[in-house]
Amino acid sequence: MPVAVTKFSQKVNELNASVCELGKIIEGDSGLTCELLWHVNSSALGLSQKASSATQAIGFLGIRESQLFLSTKAIQRAMRGRESKLINIRDFWNTNMERAILARVVAGLLGAETETTFTAGMLQDFLLPALTNDLFAKYLDFTKPEFDESVSLVQYEKKNLGWDHAEAAARVMFIWGFPDELICCALLHHHGLKLLADRQLGRTSAPAVAVSALMLDAMRQVPNGLAQLVHLSEKWPTFDLLKIAETVDQEFREISPGTSNPFAFQRRCEKMLAGAR
Repeated sequence: MPVAVTKFSQKVNELNASVCELGKIIEGDSGLTCELLWHVNSSALGLSQKASSATQAIGFLGIRESQLFLSTKAIQRAMRGRESKLINIRDFWNTNMERAILARVVAGLLGAETETTFTAGMLQDFLLPALTNDLFAKYLDFTKPEFDESVSLVQYEKKNLGWDHAEAAARVMFIWGFPDELICCALLHHHGLKLLADRQLGRTSAPAVAVSALMLDAMRQVPNGLAQLVHLSEKWPTFDLLKIAETVDQEFREISPGTSNPFAFQRRCEKMLAGAR
């Protein structure tokens, strides 16, 4: 984790932290400063005035949104150099982007904070490439064709490791000083649809991220995840799965133009729904 992001997160937790102090911390990392300025000055935010320093960028974006953006970029930087013998990194990040978009859409339906949810959706599985590489022999059996397809990745990890990747990610994010909301979303992202009915969590980012975790991925983490999404669309009319899948696909193409995505969410939903008719 870049030192600047760790210091930034620590400073944010201080009651009297100022934008100027936070800006000076980020300006100590030229790469993060450039990424923050590019993000704030992009046409997507529609600002009439351009930021010329990290301090101005944080002032325009807000401390909370700046922390979410920097946290995401820091993790992507930390994972960029990692390889995995079991995971295609490009496909992995494409799926994460689709999950983040889906989580944001669901958060909007729930009335939860959308940008926090988007960040949490993007980061929910960030540790998997490192874990599957460093513990290759442990994870290899799960990916074999003859393995029981009814067993989820979390169930497999609990049985063979005594913990799962959601717990591991939450612990790492806690050590790195990430916001509590992101830590909770990472910890609970495989708790499934039951979070939607939780009295305390039902209108937060957590269930939105848990819904996005049901999306099919290359590792087949939740074998019946797509079927659960179809079931949710039948029970919750506002959750129009096909329409939402179209939105996810459109936003993905806008964010990542020209990117090939063999595990496109819309394509899988259309195939699943066609088979259900």
